[in-house]
Amino acid sequence: MKWKKEKKEKKNRWEERIASGAGLERFDEYMQTYSKNKNRPVKILLSFYRGKQWKMIKTCIFLLLQRSPVWVIPIATANIINAATYQEDKSMEKILFNVVIALMFIVQNIGTNYLATDAYSSVNREIEGTLRSAMVRKLQHLSIMFHKEVQSGKLQSKIMRDVENVAELLNQVFKTLFFFVLDVSVVVVITLQKSPVVFLFFAVVIPFVVITMRVFRKSIRDTNREFRSEMENTQGAVAEMLEMIPVARAHGLQNVEINKMDSYVNRVTSRGYNLDMVAALFGAVNWVLFQSFQLICLAFTASLALRGKITVGEVVLYQNYFNSLVNQVSTLLNVYPQITKGLESVKSIGDIMSDTHVEENNSIVPLGKLKGGVEFVNVDFKYPDSDRWVLHDFSLKVQPGESIAFVGESGSGKSTILNLLIGFIPPANGKILIDRINMVNLDLNEYRHQIAVVPQNTILFSGTIMDNITYGLESVSREDVEEVIKEVGLEDLIEKLPHGLDTQLGEHGDKLSGGQRQRISIARALIRKPRIIIFDEATSALDSASEKKVQEATDKMMKNCTTFLVAHRLSTIRNADRIVAMKEGKIVEIGSYEELMEKKGYFYELNSTQI
Repeated sequence: MKWKKEKKEKKNRWEERIASGAGLERFDEYMQTYSKNKNRPVKILLSFYRGKQWKMIKTCIFLLLQRSPVWVIPIATANIINAATYQEDKSMEKILFNVVIALMFIVQNIGTNYLATDAYSSVNREIEGTLRSAMVRKLQHLSIMFHKEVQSGKLQSKIMRDVENVAELLNQVFKTLFFFVLDVSVVVVITLQKSPVVFLFFAVVIPFVVITMRVFRKSIRDTNREFRSEMENTQGAVAEMLEMIPVARAHGLQNVEINKMDSYVNRVTSRGYNLDMVAALFGAVNWVLFQSFQLICLAFTASLALRGKITVGEVVLYQNYFNSLVNQVSTLLNVYPQITKGLESVKSIGDIMSDTHVEENNSIVPLGKLKGGVEFVNVDFKYPDSDRWVLHDFSLKVQPGESIAFVGESGSGKSTILNLLIGFIPPANGKILIDRINMVNLDLNEYRHQIAVVPQNTILFSGTIMDNITYGLESVSREDVEEVIKEVGLEDLIEKLPHGLDTQLGEHGDKLSGGQRQRISIARALIRKPRIIIFDEATSALDSASEKKVQEATDKMMKNCTTFLVAHRLSTIRNADRIVAMKEGKIVEIGSYEELMEKKGYFYELNSTQI
């Protein structure tokens, strides 16, 4: 059918819009909104609907039609009862007429409910998808120091759980408040028109609503905040526990981990119990209050009917309207904990969206094709909240194509130099020149596309070996990948696997040994044909045979690009053009392997301890 085809096409367009990250043009807008209104979550919520006014107007129209049976059926019911009670010549015609009118309003609810859901859900789900995409983009822009300080489990909770809470908040608040306003408006207008006395009786409910909300508001808000905080902490602890399972198992520390997690779980259980009890008491008090008022309303309107002030049918009309009013107020009160949870999640998301620790990327001077010249000029660095200078007055000039190895004891500043070179951290003082251009003026993405990094801790994802090696590259031939595989000594492994390069790896590549994972990481670097390559303890997990093959590949790379190496195994840096011996953030010695060994100084002592 044509309408089904159009609906499918519309759905496909909507899915493509979300999948392609459409709406991310609002990323800067979201950033500004959160920065300006961090403590005003309601204003943030309203900003999500900016540009979607027409869809919301359509939604309101459909919701109005969907809700209309709630107001029409009591009137039709009252007319039917009156026609049967006070019999006249045309009583049957009145009954049939009211039945037909009520049925028309009831039947149309199917279509209008579908159309209202379609209109609103497309808006709500787009906001949900766009908000998650904006958070992912922000996380990709935040500095490496931020990610080192914040648990990944907490960030996962914010992206998934908090955004889900916000989406539910948008859904609940919009529909609940809209129906509340509609029902109250209809009840007020009709009741005032028919019986001001009954309207005054209805108005007595409002003070009790306000009192109930004020009594429970702070308690519910506090318990929700405590529960959400404990959930975030527990999720972060679970992520750490899963990563530590091999270490805990190897040292027989399973009970230590179990006891630690039990303390987190017990706190979550306790906070959840407190939240449930407050919410239960909140709901029970509301139910008792409003059930009592319903009975009082019935008695009150019945007494008016006995005195001839209203008809018997109007007793039913007012009872239905009062029930509708009570149910709406009760729903509004019962959804209050959900609203509180959603507003807390809005603030939680704001912790990410308004964070200022964004990696600077000025893009002032175009880099062009990288040659590989690097110069550190009087560089100082210390980490935040630390008084110790990791690097002090560090200067080093590296020619394009030269290979530099850094050695020294732990804490001497070797890894810090590499992090500065990658652009993960900026120097506190001094400057770093890349092809004579100050690094702070470069487009870091343009620069990083032309370098490669082999980290100490191998990072693989759940995909094929081919996917992991060609990660981020759009056009790489299979022949090039196979050539790199040979260079790092993985051809024997690939031949043994059932699907070769297309073999799926488990999470973090757990199906492979440590050495195999490291060689895949090195292959990922080599396939990029970088102008600068950085090895941070790249051969630490390799056996002697594998290390030799990787060393041969590394030696080939040294001839084609500028190479920086950090290694504790001093035998792996023998062929470097220059070796920089570091101590307490300063250069102690510098020269070739042979030159430093002849000096019999600091490097000679380091080398002697490994023999």
